[in-house]
Amino acid sequence: MSEDANMVPARAKKWEIPIFVFFREARHVFKRDELGMEILRIAFPAALALAADPIASLIDTAFIGHLGPVEIAAVGVSIAIFNQASKVTIFPLVSITTSFVAEENTVKRINDEHQKNEELEKGMSSKSISTSENRKDEADQENESKTNKCKSLEASGSSNPQNEETKNERRRNIPSASTALALGVVLGLLQTIFLVFLAKPFLSVMGVKSGSPMLEPAQKYLTIRSLGAPAVLLSLSMQGVFRGFKDTKTPLYATVAGDLMNIILDPIFIFVCRLGVSGAAIAHVLSQYLITLILLIQLMKQVDLLPPSLKDLQFSKFLKNGFYLLARVIAATICVTLAASMAARLGPNPMAAFQICLQVWMTSSLLADGLAVAGQAILACAFAEKDYQKATAAAARVLQMGFVLGLGLAVFVGVGLQFGSGIFSKDKNVIHMIAIGVPFVAATQPINSLAFVFDGVNFGASDFAYSAYSMVLVSIVSIGSLFMLSKSNGFVGIWLALTIYMGLRTFAGFWRMGTGTGPWQFLKGRVSSPNK
Repeated sequence: MSEDANMVPARAKKWEIPIFVFFREARHVFKRDELGMEILRIAFPAALALAADPIASLIDTAFIGHLGPVEIAAVGVSIAIFNQASKVTIFPLVSITTSFVAEENTVKRINDEHQKNEELEKGMSSKSISTSENRKDEADQENESKTNKCKSLEASGSSNPQNEETKNERRRNIPSASTALALGVVLGLLQTIFLVFLAKPFLSVMGVKSGSPMLEPAQKYLTIRSLGAPAVLLSLSMQGVFRGFKDTKTPLYATVAGDLMNIILDPIFIFVCRLGVSGAAIAHVLSQYLITLILLIQLMKQVDLLPPSLKDLQFSKFLKNGFYLLARVIAATICVTLAASMAARLGPNPMAAFQICLQVWMTSSLLADGLAVAGQAILACAFAEKDYQKATAAAARVLQMGFVLGLGLAVFVGVGLQFGSGIFSKDKNVIHMIAIGVPFVAATQPINSLAFVFDGVNFGASDFAYSAYSMVLVSIVSIGSLFMLSKSNGFVGIWLALTIYMGLRTFAGFWRMGTGTGPWQFLKGRVSSPNK
């Protein structure tokens, strides 16, 4: 124990140059120590839950692909619009909720421990001055109380030794959780109204004009899918609460249940009921409401969702940091949405191929988001406890894991998509376009993984302002490259621009932590508390 303690100053000195932190104990990236196991316990279920919905979308794509290239291209444009709207509203809410709930829960736990210790010390002091006669009387009273409790339990026929008071103690009062759910409901309703009434103008902006054969199926899918927006936003806000508790298993179970329902209903509504793209949208909406119901039931067991008063809600705190992340999300998603619009202007076949490649690209990359969730939850708790040693170790470990995961995904995606593109479409032109996009989808996996993990690291450090400003700059450069490259190189140019976009996102993360600025000032050897 003392030997380890003596090693701490030497290690701290060794890593005084911040950029070397990324290589800290890289040989032990998958070491099953306490930190490694904590990361895996959070990351693995989170990754499965995050990948479950895109996988369900992939299966949707496979079913719809058999309807024809026009239908799959139409759905691709609609999904791009819906995802853009959802990310603008929910991503800031989920990210803030995870950090705030983790910090709030950690501070509450620390305060409860201090309070228990103080009560224990007072109790010990009181007992030391009590007489033996008083102790006997107390013992008699305690025995009498226990007897009365036992009789009461027997009379009520209860086999559970926990009473209502114990159950209430287990339910936590977390104002951040109540605030997140309230905002989720309001934003979900606004998104539904927004997309239902403006579906046609949005599709026109995306390149689907009045005479396009994609217009009718795209408008049907987007309108029906919009009805599930309240469920999507509410379920994701609850997932943010569970992540703050470092519980990623509950969201996984709920997501899997909902997506299985979606997969079962898809062929029934699409082919048996002959509803086409409308059937796919209906199946997806029903699955989202099932996920919301499961999560709400589970959350009510752990948290008092109704705060003592409206003053306890933290709307100002959420809105202040939410503004930064709102700007960040708009900047982050506008590149992908614009890329989809550029592909749609190339025609149904390129758009269909782009949609398939994009779904695979995002699905595989989001596996790394599980590590981002783990990093955010652990870092938020570490910063709340001012344990900067653990914050540094956790950040380095999740980034190293993300890079190794990206390398593995590059091989898996490259081989799988090259030989399995026929699953998504039988059209030879679409398959040919997919083959052109495969090298970009596969080669960018390590970069994408690091970009997603850096997001979690920055959010865990509550570095919301830098995340927003850096993403705006990245977006400006990426949009410029997208216009230039798509004009000169068409389909290939779009993927080149997306590669530049993800590369710049990763560089922005390296720059912040590698230079030891913002909340990472302590990496330069400073002992002062970092500015958050």
